Amino acid sequence: VSDLRPSALPGSLDVSRSMFDLRSPPHRFMKRYDSVSSVPSSASSRKDSQGSNRSLDTITLSGDERDFGRLNVKLCYVSSVEQIWITVLHCKDLTWPSSCGENPRICVKGILTLPKPVHFKSSAKEGCNDIEFMETFVFAIKLQSLQAVRLVFKIQTQTPRKKTIGECSLALRELSSQESNHWLDISPPSK
Repeated sequence: VSDLRPSALPGSLDVSRSMFDLRSPPHRFMKRYDSVSSVPSSASSRKDSQGSNRSLDTITLSGDERDFGRLNVKLCYVSSVEQIWITVLHCKDLTWPSSCGENPRICVKGILTLPKPVHFKSSAKEGCNDIEFMETFVFAIKLQSLQAVRLVFKIQTQTPRKKTIGECSLALRELSSQESNHWLDISPPSK
């Protein structure tokens, strides 16, 4: 994607405050996708794990949602061009089954749950405790279509074979031009 905001223009909109500078082309992480907007459908929500109030120690030790790691993403909606910008930053404390090997190749697959779902995928990185992706995906979709859907992320191994090892999701009700930073707890993949 070429830089749509040359510094020569006065009052140009600062679209992103990501950890990398999106204004310096060529941007090797940028991928652009166009999508047809349509009427949103309802998305299934994740079930919460049942909590226990026996003691603080019990709650701390049984925090299943922490066992699979966390995904850090940033979101921004640029209304002037009707684009959503999704930046996959990194996975922290990620765990995977021993059947996947010691250092499997890991990628993040994203899905916008529109009636005609929009899919995107990060490049595969070597599995470790803190995997840095730093990839931005841009889609041209009307804001009204996005506000009733979810953004689902599936953490997948690419080697030795393709397998979803965890997932997380985020509602897009409050998208705005102000970039938002999110830490999502990764849970086991739904059956």
